[in-house]
Amino acid sequence: MSDAQQITLIVDGEETKVTEGTTGAELFFERRDVVVARVNGVLKDLDQILTEGADVEGVTIDSPDGLNVLRHSTAHVMAQAVQQLRPDAKLGIGPYITDGFYFDFDVAEPFTPEDLRTLEKMMQKIINQNQKFVRRVVTEEEARQAMANEPYKLELLGKKNDASDAAEGVNVEVGAGDITIYDNVDRKSGESIWCDLCRGPHLQNTKIISNAFALTRSSAAYWLGNQNNQQLQRIYGTAWPTKEALKAYQERIAEAERRDHRKLGVELDLFSFPDELGSGLPVFHPKGGIIRKAMEDYSRQRHVDAGYEFVYTPHITKGHLYEVSGHLDWYKDGMFPAMQVDAEFNEDGTVRKPAQDYYLKPMNCPMHNLIFRSRGRSYRELPLRLFEFGSVYRYEKSGVVHGLTRVRGMTQDDAHIYCTREQMKDELTTTLNFVLGLLKDYGLDDFYLELSTKNEEKFVGDDAAWEEATRTLSEVAAASGLELVPDPGGAAFYGPKISVQAKDALGRTWQMSTIQLDFNLPERFELEYQAADGTRQRPVMIHRALFGSVERFMGVLTEHYAGAFPAWLAPVQVVGIPVAETFNDYMFDVVGQLKAAGIRAEVDISSDRFPKKIRTASKDKIPFVLIAGGEDAEAGAVSFRFRDGSQDNGVPVAEAVRRIVDAVKNRES
Repeated sequence: MSDAQQITLIVDGEETKVTEGTTGAELFFERRDVVVARVNGVLKDLDQILTEGADVEGVTIDSPDGLNVLRHSTAHVMAQAVQQLRPDAKLGIGPYITDGFYFDFDVAEPFTPEDLRTLEKMMQKIINQNQKFVRRVVTEEEARQAMANEPYKLELLGKKNDASDAAEGVNVEVGAGDITIYDNVDRKSGESIWCDLCRGPHLQNTKIISNAFALTRSSAAYWLGNQNNQQLQRIYGTAWPTKEALKAYQERIAEAERRDHRKLGVELDLFSFPDELGSGLPVFHPKGGIIRKAMEDYSRQRHVDAGYEFVYTPHITKGHLYEVSGHLDWYKDGMFPAMQVDAEFNEDGTVRKPAQDYYLKPMNCPMHNLIFRSRGRSYRELPLRLFEFGSVYRYEKSGVVHGLTRVRGMTQDDAHIYCTREQMKDELTTTLNFVLGLLKDYGLDDFYLELSTKNEEKFVGDDAAWEEATRTLSEVAAASGLELVPDPGGAAFYGPKISVQAKDALGRTWQMSTIQLDFNLPERFELEYQAADGTRQRPVMIHRALFGSVERFMGVLTEHYAGAFPAWLAPVQVVGIPVAETFNDYMFDVVGQLKAAGIRAEVDISSDRFPKKIRTASKDKIPFVLIAGGEDAEAGAVSFRFRDGSQDNGVPVAEAVRRIVDAVKNRES
C-alpha cells in the first residue's frame, strides 16, 4: 500500500494512519459501543468520510453525547410509527431532552395511553427491521420538495439562519451550514421508508436502539412554545443503552413520583394550592408552618451569629425604583404588570394629577440599596450585611409553575453585603463557606459550583468591572475545592454569579444558593462610603440568597427526605401510643415531660386499635413513637419504635426524654 493512499488522523489522542476514504464506522469497527464520532470538535455520523489531519474521538452510547444521539434517533423511529398509525399526522419538532426525547404532532385527536402502547409495539417492529439512518445533503428547494406535505417543517426552513433563537429544539432540525434530511432506509431494498428534516447526527441503524426504550406520556404543546400558535400533541419518551439501564431509570422515576412534594404535601397536610388564590400561590397549613418556622428560625440564628443585620421592606414600590436598578429594562417580562394609583381628577372627570405606576417587587436589592443610602456610611461599618426574609413576586408563565419549586409569590432569604474592594475576596470566601455549612445542616452535602458569566446581549456596566468580578468569583470558587462548571452567558444583567448546585437523595441536581458580585448597582444608586483617607468611595455589593426561596427549598427538602423530615424539622416529633386506655394518663405524663423540654409531642388517644395507631404514625412519618403498657408503667419506662420499624424496649422515661432532646438539638435524623 503506497503512502499516497494513506492519511494521518489523531484518533483518541494518538496519531494513526488509515486508508484514504476511511469512515468513522470503519475506524471504530471493533468498538461496538461507539455510535458517532467527534471530528474536530463536531459530532458526525459514523458513515462520514474522514479527512487528512482530522482529530477524531469515538463517542460511546453511554456518554452524554451518545445518549443524546440514541434518544434523537429513537424520536425519529417514534415519529415514523406515529405517521404509520395516523397517516394525517404532521410533524413538528423532535429533539432530545434530559433523560429522553419528545416529538410534536399536529393530529385530529389527542393521543391516548392505548395509542402509546400501540406505538411502542410499532416502534419495536421498525427497530427489528434494522433500518439504516442515512444522511442526505439537500438544497433548500430540494428540502421544500421533500417536505411539501409538512407545513411545520417548511416553516422551520425559513428559520435556519436564526434557529438558535427561534425556540427549543429548532436548532436540532435546521441551522447554520448544510440543510440535511435523514432517511430511514430499508436494508434489503434500499428504499427510503420515512424521512425528516434534521441536522443529526444519528445512529447507524435502528437495531442499536434495541428494546431499551419507552413512551412515557403525552400532552398538549403550542408550536414553537408560543401560545398564539397552533396547539399540537407532544409525546415524550426515554431511551437507554440497555434494558437494565431503562429499568433503573424507571425505578428512579417511580421513586421520584413517590417523593413528589405536591403529593406528600397533601398526604402529610403541609401545604396546598387553592384555585381561589391563583397559579403559583401556595398556602402553608399548620404542620407545614411548623417546618417552615423551624427552617427560618435556625437560619435567623445562624445569620445573627455570622454578623448579619435584619431589615424589612414593603411588597410594592413606585416604578421609578426599578428604572434606576435596571429591572424595568432587563427584567420586565418577569414582573407583574403595573398598578396605577394616586391619580387625581377634576370635577369634570379630567385628570388633574396622573397616576403613578407601582409594581409588586420582584427583587429586594433595590430597597436594600435605599437603606444603605439613607445616611452617610463610613468604612468602619463595612462589611455591612443586610438580611431579609423578603416576599417577592415573579410573573412566571402558567406552563412553568410547578408546586413549591416554581411559584409566583415567594419568600427569599435574601442578603446584600456591602464591602470595600479590599474586603471583597475574603467576604466572598466567608459567604460561600457560610452557605455551604448551612446547607449541610439541612441535610444537603453533595455539591458542585456553577459560574455564570456575562450575557453579551444583556448586561450593564463596563467590561473591566465584569472581568474583575468574574475573575474574583472564579478564584473564590476554585479555592473551595469543589468542582466548578462554567455557565456562559448565564449571569444576571448586573453581575456574574456562583450558584451552589446540590444533589438530593435521588441524585437529582437542584440550584440552591447564589452569590453574585455586583459593581454596577452601587454605581446606579450612587452608593458611597467615606474611606480611611477621607475620600468618597463606591462599595462593592454582594447579592446572596441561601435557600433561593423558602418555598422552593421546602419543596426540595420534602422530596429529599421523602416527607420523613429529620426530628428537628418534623411537625410532630413524638407520638405516644398507650397499649390500652388504662395507660393513657401514664403516656400523657411522659409526653408532658417532652413538651416541657421543648419537644413537639402528642398522645394518640383515638378510638383506633393499637396496630392501626402504629400504622398511622408510620404513614405520618413520625420520627419517634413511644409505646407504654403494663410492664413499662411499672418500671417507669417506655418502648422506642423508630421509622425503620426497629424497637428499643424498656427505656427509662428520663433516658427517653434525653435521647429525643439530644437528637433534636443535634439535628439528627
